[in-house]
Amino acid sequence: MKIAVLGTGMVGAAIGTALVQAGHEVAMGSRTADNESGTQWANSLGEAARCVTFANAAAFGEIIFDCTNGANSLTALHSAGAGNLRGKILVHVANPLDFSNGMPPSLSICNTDSLGEQVQRAFPETRVVKALNTMNCDVMVDPSRVSGDHNLFLCGNDAATKAEVADHLCAWFGWKPGNVIDLGDITAARGMEMFLPLWLRLWASLGSPHFNIQIARKNPQ
Repeated sequence: MKIAVLGTGMVGAAIGTALVQAGHEVAMGSRTADNESGTQWANSLGEAARCVTFANAAAFGEIIFDCTNGANSLTALHSAGAGNLRGKILVHVANPLDFSNGMPPSLSICNTDSLGEQVQRAFPETRVVKALNTMNCDVMVDPSRVSGDHNLFLCGNDAATKAEVADHLCAWFGWKPGNVIDLGDITAARGMEMFLPLWLRLWASLGSPHFNIQIARKNPQ
């Protein structure tokens, strides 16, 4: 499959690398096609990887992963172009983290709105699914880094699209279907994004980002 990954940071590199290793062609999108990080990433992976502009990546991809810095997600997606995003699945990984006052970051959007919702409103003809944003990028693409069963959350407005994304994440990254939890429509992105302050505290407390949540359920009677 032809896949676009928007963003040249750690998350974009981890997802893009895993997708190339799974046999896909990946275009990494940046503001400029000669982005240093993106170019180095592409050169390290051969012909199946390339670094291009946001617009060229979005036009190339049959499915798109938004791995941009949350503060710049909407700007990047507008650069990608509504026409290039129309009708396509956008897996929205970015979080609205505000680093303006240093660490730990706060959330620039919360409670009554979310970045996921803003993206869906800005691009109503794009099938937005919020996913993968509640864990470290290494765990996103290799859940076996965390022992036992643990959960991947997703949300979005279209049930069939969410099911398709869940199938892809299981096939490409090794998630177990029974560990994927659908939280409902795109408004659930509020809770998914607001988990980040707790995630950051857990990282500081545990000393490693390689952890995740397991939802413990009551045994059926």
